[in-house]
Amino acid sequence: MIAVCQLLHLRSRSLRTLILGLICLTFYAYYRTTLYDVPQYTVPRNICRPASLEIYKQRSNTSIEIHIGTLSKNDSPELSVIDPYSVQNANLSNALITTQSTSSSSQTANVSIVVSKQSSEKPPTQMDKVINETKAVSVLPNEYSARAIYEAGHMVPIPEKCPNFGKEMDLVIIIMSAPTHLEARMAIRQTWGHFGQRSDISILFMLGATMDSKVETILRKEQKTYNDVIRGKFLDSYSNLTLKTISTLEWVDSYCSKVKFLLKTDDDMFINVPRLQAFTIKHAKEKNVIFGRLAKKWKPIRNKKSKYYVSQAQFKHAIFPDFTTGPAYLLSSDIIRKLYDAALDQTYLKLEDVFVTGIVANKLGIKRTHANEFLNKKISYSACNVQRGISIHMVKYSEQFDLWKKLLDGKSKCK
Repeated sequence: MIAVCQLLHLRSRSLRTLILGLICLTFYAYYRTTLYDVPQYTVPRNICRPASLEIYKQRSNTSIEIHIGTLSKNDSPELSVIDPYSVQNANLSNALITTQSTSSSSQTANVSIVVSKQSSEKPPTQMDKVINETKAVSVLPNEYSARAIYEAGHMVPIPEKCPNFGKEMDLVIIIMSAPTHLEARMAIRQTWGHFGQRSDISILFMLGATMDSKVETILRKEQKTYNDVIRGKFLDSYSNLTLKTISTLEWVDSYCSKVKFLLKTDDDMFINVPRLQAFTIKHAKEKNVIFGRLAKKWKPIRNKKSKYYVSQAQFKHAIFPDFTTGPAYLLSSDIIRKLYDAALDQTYLKLEDVFVTGIVANKLGIKRTHANEFLNKKISYSACNVQRGISIHMVKYSEQFDLWKKLLDGKSKCK
């Protein structure tokens, strides 16, 4: 009896060991299968965009090769790191993605990521080749173009400021402002910005993003109080003024496309709105045109120490196309979408007036017309000067009130 019990105990122990071994083997097999089944990925980083782009490999039939070479700083525009963002959701078959960075050093890295798809599938048909070529073209934008660094959309769009897409409106004025220029915006709101209360005119500010949390808190309070600040998806800086103007064009195209005219101006400007509206009524039938102070035969500055330096790669010609100076210019609404689309595919230039109203407008065949009323400079603040002109430049926020008073002065008789 004792021998039988010992035998049963031994068999039971062996059975338990066998079962435990099978369980362990099952978990090990599952772990190995899961580990090698996880898709691998790379994450190229674009510092000009708020989030990294992710490019995912196919499970086991995709290979990635990284080629690193050198690039002379004279061969590329002065841009930050750029990734062609349209590859984010694209089919990566036979795609070539190039990331280039420039700096003040003599040579910089030139990194190319070549993604090739290897498959045992049947050879592609002629139609497949056409489709693949089309997709390959779609993920290869000009890496130095505005499209490569511009992120569409607005963090704060306030579309209600242009009811019915501006169908009943004559004019929208969008003022380029900086996050810290609260006093300048307040001075405009309390003076010529009052015309924005009319149903046929809208007056708004355009700002980008800021890294200062204290300033951001102030901006949120300002927006809650006045609800007149559009926020684009770009870091607000001098080098990004062109992105700010492109964001303005996008906003008008998206939310105010039926308005008759757009005035783009700055927050250190005094705008004689009644004179401006009279001007738009006079030229209401004119299309495909930009009005402003015309600059002719300006030459690019090639001195690298200059704030306005333009490299040969950015603009190779000796003279800029005629352009309207940036402090204030007026655009007929029929050109907004054309300018926006064409600007994205043009080599980026931080001189926004040269870029938008010169290079891009010239490429599209848009007329740039000089108008004497656009002074765009600092002048003596006599009542007659204020009443005759449309735009006065270099106006401090404290001076807005003096100019506003002289604009409304009924005593001065100016011819």
